Amino acid sequence: MPDLPLLFEQLVRFQIELWNAADARLRAELGTTLGNLESMRVIDARGTCRVNDIADDLVITVGGASKLVDRLEASGTCVRSANPDDRRSSLIELTDTGREQLAQATRVLVDELGAWFGGVTDDTVESLTSTLTALRKAAPELTNR
Repeated sequence: MPDLPLLFEQLVRFQIELWNAADARLRAELGTTLGNLESMRVIDARGTCRVNDIADDLVITVGGASKLVDRLEASGTCVRSANPDDRRSSLIELTDTGREQLAQATRVLVDELGAWFGGVTDDTVESLTSTLTALRKAAPELTNR
């Protein structure tokens, strides 16, 4: 039987180390955070979204997502507007400044990830991506029990 606690330990530790390295580089080079970048990626992918959408996509609390959007809005990278379909929520979209920062931050992130994954083959990266995607797809069944 595989050593599942060891697998868990390695996944979690690697994720923390990778997050910290990418976050530190984004802070040093662009003055932004990986959390900001991930939020901007969600907004960009959806075009327009709500705080709940960001929370769902990033698997964080609505309060945490709201604070991220507050910071993005304060920095001029996104704007909120009234949601015509639901007065209880706002619609969020990137500004031109936000789209430019997203492009710059994505380049920095890709470069950092290249350093971390440069020692493994493309096939290994694709296999790992497929495996993690499959595990995440199965997770809702486990978290809803």
